[in-house]
Amino acid sequence: MAAAAMAALATATTSFVAQADSAPPLAMDDLVQVEILDGGVSPDGRYIGALRLTLRDGWKTYWRAPGEAGIPPSFTWRGSRNVGKMSMTWPTPEVFSTSGYQTIGYHHQLVLPIEITPEKPGRPVRLKGRMELGVCKDVCVPSELSFDHQLDSAAPRNPAIVAAIASRPFSAREAGVSASTCRLKPTKYGIEVEARITMPSAGGTEVAVIEAGSPHLFAGTTTTRRSGATLVATSELMPTRAGTLAAVDRSQLRITVLGQKHAVDISGCTAG
Repeated sequence: MAAAAMAALATATTSFVAQADSAPPLAMDDLVQVEILDGGVSPDGRYIGALRLTLRDGWKTYWRAPGEAGIPPSFTWRGSRNVGKMSMTWPTPEVFSTSGYQTIGYHHQLVLPIEITPEKPGRPVRLKGRMELGVCKDVCVPSELSFDHQLDSAAPRNPAIVAAIASRPFSAREAGVSASTCRLKPTKYGIEVEARITMPSAGGTEVAVIEAGSPHLFAGTTTTRRSGATLVATSELMPTRAGTLAAVDRSQLRITVLGQKHAVDISGCTAG
């Protein structure tokens, strides 16, 4: 998947450069803009905020697992202050077909909620850093966005953040998942994972994504099929460093099912 993403990025970047002679290149601010939204403080003392990306009409960006040829987003939080534990809530993404590749992401706008537990309760929280991402239309452009904002503890609830949290995938319990098992099989380069999930249909053609849950592994393309009440998803997990031994922790695997009615986020699976 990493090789495919880099190849797609190289091709897209070449296409973008090739157009430079026929039209002025678009500045990054013309393609995507970033701002930090304030959502106040929760009753238990967590600061609520969000990154809001606004994309030029017709352009898209990618989910945390971007698919066959997408560019995964990455974050750097250097310069942030009083940030202890941090968690993100990814809204349910869309599935796109781009030049024969299946990619996963967002168009027009992405509001990415962030919950921050301060290291020192009651003290100001500053959110500063950079986000590296790809934005695509007919071509793909690698981008880097900087942000710097002191969160407002007195801010009211933000409707955009509330809506983004509400659009998250269902949990396994909410979606009626009754079983989630994984079979592991060694391959030439890594380990094949076959996940068998007993759950009601998420609607229409279901697309499953398996994430390794480890920085030492990356997942290839996931194939998905239905067998009655069971959704079968298969992917190959490979080490990020060639020549190293892949070890898979079933409890750390993350399986997301994207359907036309809703999405489901499943954490871990048992042997089966």
